[in-house]
Amino acid sequence: MQLSIDLTDREVLVTGTDSAARQAVRRYEAAGAVVRRMAGPHGTALLPQKPFLVAAVDDGQPGWEPLLQQYRAAGVPVATEPAAGAAGYVTLVGGGPGTTELLTVAAVKALRDADVVFYDRLAPCQDLPALTSAELVDVGKKPGHHKVGQSDIEKLMVDSALAGNNVVRLKGGDPYVFGRGGEEVAACVAAGLKVQVVSGVTSAISVPAAAGIPVTHRNVSHMFTVVSGHAPLTEKEHHHLAGLGGTIVVLMGIGTLHHLAAGLRRAGMRADMPMAVVERGYRPGQRTTIADLGTIASAAAGCSNPAVLVIGEVVRVAEANRGHAEAAADLDRLAASLLGS
Repeated sequence: MQLSIDLTDREVLVTGTDSAARQAVRRYEAAGAVVRRMAGPHGTALLPQKPFLVAAVDDGQPGWEPLLQQYRAAGVPVATEPAAGAAGYVTLVGGGPGTTELLTVAAVKALRDADVVFYDRLAPCQDLPALTSAELVDVGKKPGHHKVGQSDIEKLMVDSALAGNNVVRLKGGDPYVFGRGGEEVAACVAAGLKVQVVSGVTSAISVPAAAGIPVTHRNVSHMFTVVSGHAPLTEKEHHHLAGLGGTIVVLMGIGTLHHLAAGLRRAGMRADMPMAVVERGYRPGQRTTIADLGTIASAAAGCSNPAVLVIGEVVRVAEANRGHAEAAADLDRLAASLLGS
């Protein structure tokens, strides 16, 4: 059970060493509390003024329990807080397709324990103030416009961690699926920093799923290929893709959609191969445009990134399922009207 308490202008005593308690202090200050500190047990004397709440950070020091028992006996609630992790490391976190509900437990924990978060626009950044008390730095990139270049992002991360911060680099999807996570890990290793990667739910699977499209389906497709849409493919790549079969998933492919569709046609893929464009998956305004390879260029003329393209017979599976669902809904409405009459 989770309870919410308004701590605005309430006095909260945070116990624990400065290093272990630093994130708990930020969380309570962010909640509007007046934070007082006690870094060591120093005997068993209570503070002259009773706080509204005691936040006991598990810093590993012996001797806290007698003091905490006194506060409990005096009617002061005592909340247990985790200690902040060792300072000076970097965690690359996959934020999934952009909805907080698809963050992993490990991602939520990393955000909670961060001192600084460098985030992208495709990550679930709108909910960050509720997930962390860390300093938030927007380093998001848009097609054709990088407010902070990749090398600068890496330098910011490394410098912040070397200064003693727990750094989270929050990215959309998964850091290792077209997320340049390998480059960022290499930059941290070169600087002698500890770095870890928290995998995320990749949009290559989750965004088609949001539109009802399975990337594999029994007797329809037993493989799928994930392609970056940032740069046009070569003729050789078009031929390889067309010859593989299965499902083709293209991330951020609106800018190269015309080139892709034409190239696959030249490589021998049939014109009536179904294709879907799923825009803004899991976000307000999510929209799916379905056509075939021969007509998708005109059908998707008004589409924009972020979008995921899906090419393959699995698109028909989604259409069939949608048709069944709509038919079932029609039957339900008919039955309800008959019962009402």
